[in-house]
This record gives sequence, C-alpha cells and structure tokens, in this order.
Amino acid sequence: MSERPGRRPWLRLLGVGLFIGLLFAVFEISGLRGHLSLAYLHQQIEANRLAGLLLFVLLFSLGNLIQVPGWVFLAAAVLALGKLWGGLATYVAACLSCVFTFLLIRLLGGNALRELDHPLAVRLLARLDRQPVRAVAVLRILFQTLPALNYSLALSGVRFRNYLAGTLIGLPVPIAVYCLVFDSLAHYLLPASYLAG
Repeated sequence: MSERPGRRPWLRLLGVGLFIGLLFAVFEISGLRGHLSLAYLHQQIEANRLAGLLLFVLLFSLGNLIQVPGWVFLAAAVLALGKLWGGLATYVAACLSCVFTFLLIRLLGGNALRELDHPLAVRLLARLDRQPVRAVAVLRILFQTLPALNYSLALSGVRFRNYLAGTLIGLPVPIAVYCLVFDSLAHYLLPASYLAG
C-alpha cells in the first residue's frame, strides 16, 4: 500500500514523456516540423500579417512542446516586422506558448515533481515556494521559453498566477536582447533587398 503513492508521480511523468514523444513523432512523420523553419515563418508573416501572426503564435506554441528553439520564431518575426514589432509579436507568442504548455502539461502530469520523495526535488521546490514569482522571472531571463523549464514548472505545483506573473516579468529582457542581436545580424549578413521585403 505504501509503494503505490510513490509510483504515481513516476507514472504521470512517464505519461508526459510518452505524450511529448508521440507529438514529436507525429510532427516528424507528417512533415509539419518542416514548417517550423525561419524561412517558412518569415514567408507566412510577410504574406499576410494577421493570418501569418496567428499561425506564428500557433506554431510557436506547438514548436515549444517539441523542443524547437524560440530564437527561430524570434528571428522570423524580427526579419518580417522589425525589432520593435517583431519583439512584441514574439513576446505575445512566447507568453501564450508558455501558458499553453503549462496548462497542457499540468493537465497530463499534475504536480508530479512535488510528489517525488527525493531530497533534491524537495530542496528545489522549497526555493521555488519561497519567492515563486521572482524564481520564475529569473528562470525566464536565463532560459526563456526552454521546453524543459516549462514542463518542470508545470509539474512543480507552482500556482498558475505566479507562473504567469514570473513569465510576463522575465521574458521581456531576453527577448529585447535577442531582437537587437538578430536585427544587427540581419543588417550585416542579409542583402538590403531581403530586408526591404
């Protein structure tokens, strides 16, 4: 009887891992992963701003689940919209992506990490509990929308409002830095005709 509670978090973690693996396989086999490229995203945003931006948000959310780096989306937005509007579009898409991932992974895995009886997990979660908004904000500054961070926070039992507040506070700084970097690189590496549209 005492073994059963200890096994449940591991089973939920395994279920989350299987779901992510299945989603990744579907994207690979169907060829949808090919649409998560810098060129494709840039083309879609350029072709139709509104529909392209909606597709951008959707693909960012799905891409974040299957380990596509967020910089691909940011670079596409900066190239298509410039550093200010591209940065704002990426900020909105990144926040929505993080919310989507949190809700989905929390639904699948609950707070499985909090239920683990391991000293490291207990120590890390205690730090998160002391100042959850600050902890999430610092993690966002350091790791942005890293999928492993999203999964860990969703499974940690952190309250959604603290997760959201930390995400909203922490993402602007790295996004702004990346916008400046990608905009500078684009002006040095790409021909003027490409940047003009």
